[in-house]
Amino acid sequence: MGQSSVRGEGTRKSVPRARELGWDDDLYEGGEAADAQDDAPEEEAGASKGPGRAERRRGGGGGTGAGGRAAARKQAKKTGKRKVLRWTAITLSLLILGTAGAGYLYYEHLNGNIRSGGRAGGESGVKKAAPNALGDTPLNILLIGSDSRADEKNIALGGGKNDRDRKPLADVQMLLHVSADRQNASIVSIPRDTVVPIPRCEDKDGHKYAATENRPINESLQRGGPGCTLTTWETLTGVYIDHWLMVDFAGVVAMADEVGGVPVCVKTGVWDKSNAVVKGGSGLKMPQGTHEVKGEQALQWLRTRHAFGSDQNRAKAQHMYMNGMMKKLQGQNAWSDTGRLMGLAETATSALQVSDELKTVAKLFDLSMQLKNVKLDRLTTATVPTVEYPQRPNEWLQLVPSSANKMFSMLRDDVALDKNGDKAGAKPKPTAKPKTPAEAPGSFGVTVVNGTAGDEQPPTEGRARTVAEALQGKGFTQADASKEAEPRRDTLITYPKADGDQGRANALSVAKAANLPDSAVRADAKAEGITLVVGSDWREGATFKKPKSVAGDLPEGADDKATCMDVYSVYRWDGKS
Repeated sequence: MGQSSVRGEGTRKSVPRARELGWDDDLYEGGEAADAQDDAPEEEAGASKGPGRAERRRGGGGGTGAGGRAAARKQAKKTGKRKVLRWTAITLSLLILGTAGAGYLYYEHLNGNIRSGGRAGGESGVKKAAPNALGDTPLNILLIGSDSRADEKNIALGGGKNDRDRKPLADVQMLLHVSADRQNASIVSIPRDTVVPIPRCEDKDGHKYAATENRPINESLQRGGPGCTLTTWETLTGVYIDHWLMVDFAGVVAMADEVGGVPVCVKTGVWDKSNAVVKGGSGLKMPQGTHEVKGEQALQWLRTRHAFGSDQNRAKAQHMYMNGMMKKLQGQNAWSDTGRLMGLAETATSALQVSDELKTVAKLFDLSMQLKNVKLDRLTTATVPTVEYPQRPNEWLQLVPSSANKMFSMLRDDVALDKNGDKAGAKPKPTAKPKTPAEAPGSFGVTVVNGTAGDEQPPTEGRARTVAEALQGKGFTQADASKEAEPRRDTLITYPKADGDQGRANALSVAKAANLPDSAVRADAKAEGITLVVGSDWREGATFKKPKSVAGDLPEGADDKATCMDVYSVYRWDGKS
């Protein structure tokens, strides 16, 4: 954001449109051409091979006769421990196919299916959360639905044959957060039309894209691939994201077919077709009640917007689908049934594109095992509340600051989004100790900036000066207030990335003095020194008083778990015509 002066502060200066051609936009007439066509190409996926270290079984004793086999059995008893370790390395292959030789070949085949790309497309400065008392950390995975038309299958399913060369948009974005104790999980969506700051990103070919403040979040995929979408989420939420998974139209259809259909529900019959107001539609045609969708109908469900009334409700329908798929997989014993695992492995490795650290079957299997124990009644789905974006009220959205801040804080602090969270007995996380001790507080400078206008309310005058004076009183004698403003919702401390552990240790000492959480500290490649931006969440007091997050205390309108979807009146179907 641009900077502006704030009265009462010091003198130091602080160191395609979303609705067009998305998963649903080509379904409706009257759209305009995307206006971000200089963005990056979609993330290309190269086949990656895993470490082919499975060992072949060999006979002992120098032969294959009875004597050789007996010798082999005798030797096996002596080397049992070594065999346990060896076979552990190829457990996944055995689970999938059941024999060492064929399992190894199939394992390599699956590795060859996997397409991957870099985890991050830019620098967010966000660090992984500190472990809890048991040494565990939360798991965060960004799920992305791409509207790519790069091949015939996707064109056949999504239309838009003239868009084969258009860079894809990230039209479905969900953050899957799994608690450190793996007892609860949440899926949080941001509607694709929501305008957010998109940070500077670089694509796989080294093409750089400048940061922007006024574009919808789905364009992040065009500005550096899925890694840029991940960096955008990290910058926005302050949540470290471990991995991303991306699927296109054809992948959605394949996964729905593999599980045998996904249960969804509508309160009345629905037919998302042309009407007098809106031409086109997803084509979803379904009678009242619960039905299992698969194939093209699964894609129609995920793309339907107008029949469900809004983008917020579209996200609700997508969450219903995700809940249904999880329930189906758990009911099928997908993590323990060898036959089901083999089919899922084949389909998933072909359908999904993943971040590089997941580019082997073994890594994907390990990831899935972390998800299998989350009970469905502890899986919460939510959408960050939004309102119309003033500059383009009929097209774009913007976050409701207070609601977004509350939800992002709960994710950062690993607070359960369901109301059973307080009963789970989760152990508190200790403060992370930097490897390098902080320098004396008076030996380095701290620039304090007033950012209290971040909630679109007038700034609180004199905040930078008040906080700087409080720091001076605690030994940070070089703390000084800036005359510039940098509006932001949450208070933040940045330090130069080049300063490494020492810079982080010094910044953490400032955070401790101000009573700020460690999660407020981030590295910044452009920073010239330590800067504390006082956000709109700290409008009074010399030290920060963080609102207590209560499990299940979601903002109004955020919790969107529904048993059946409402249908907008003009799209209701009586099941006859």
